[in-house]
Amino acid sequence: MQDLIQTFLNGYGGYASYLWYEVTHPSFHNYFYWLVLVSAFFFGLEIIKPWRKNQPMFRKDFWLDFFYMFFNFFLFSLVIYNAASDVVVDLFNDGIRGMTGFDLQKSNPLHTFPLWAVLLIGFLVRDFVQWWVHRLLHRVEWLWQFHKVHHSVEEMGFAAHLRYHWMETVVYRSIEYIPLALLGIGLYDFFVIHIFTLAIGHYNHSNFHISGRVTGGIVGFLVGLAMIAGIAEIRLFEDTDWTIKSLGLLASVGFGWFILGPFMKKIFNSPEMHIWHHVHDLPEGRKYGINFGISLAIWDYIFGTAAIPHDGRDIKLGFPGDEKFPHTFIEQFFYGVK
Repeated sequence: MQDLIQTFLNGYGGYASYLWYEVTHPSFHNYFYWLVLVSAFFFGLEIIKPWRKNQPMFRKDFWLDFFYMFFNFFLFSLVIYNAASDVVVDLFNDGIRGMTGFDLQKSNPLHTFPLWAVLLIGFLVRDFVQWWVHRLLHRVEWLWQFHKVHHSVEEMGFAAHLRYHWMETVVYRSIEYIPLALLGIGLYDFFVIHIFTLAIGHYNHSNFHISGRVTGGIVGFLVGLAMIAGIAEIRLFEDTDWTIKSLGLLASVGFGWFILGPFMKKIFNSPEMHIWHHVHDLPEGRKYGINFGISLAIWDYIFGTAAIPHDGRDIKLGFPGDEKFPHTFIEQFFYGVK
């Protein structure tokens, strides 16, 4: 027990030091400023090319969501991952080792995989777990009371992505982090995955949309760039001359545009799809919700929860009875805790 307490305290102490360093040392390897950069990027897109042109630039509850963005995503979620999950993972692994003699963490083959494979597996596992937990938040009444905070958004924008009740962090995040930690996904790996999913989540909630071919081209460009620079141990074009590198990048963009493009809206979540998850009045026969995907849309299409009845740009958002729902952070903080 003393070892577990020390693990917990070490996690929080290490994170406190990390947090202070991040805030006081701006750089492109800095998690805090990635959050600022990604948020500013999507806010700029909303200003330049808004999907809902009649929606104010500083929409209703913009500043409330802006506060939630830092409270939930940076200050609270990562503390749980870095400290609390260490304890749970140690307990879980010790239990398996005690009953079977098998050490799950030390025997994990993921340790021998290249970084790109670790990141891909971590992303897929995390998103799949998130999808099921998200369905649970809609299905279980007491969890839905907390999840109402996220669905109280009346005008959608990028920052609404991170408006959610702190209890979701305790339940939701803990469940998703445990399998990642057991797989051997380290804090650095998790940060990379988290930044990528941050961008997708901001896009899904933003007042902005683009075609699948454009998003496919962007994915192709990022993969091509990784191959050229040897990022994440992808070294296909790393040691070639610039002619080959340029052709490789062009081919990767072309593959994303022409091959992936037509399927991007079925692979990844999008504003056109996610807006329907926030619809005020659900389609008939969909009592517990639709379009639960966080980053990927494929789970909804596989399990039959995908639905886009028509262009949802101007649909009413929220839930029945939301006119009585509290609108301040303090009231929402204590909502559902009875």
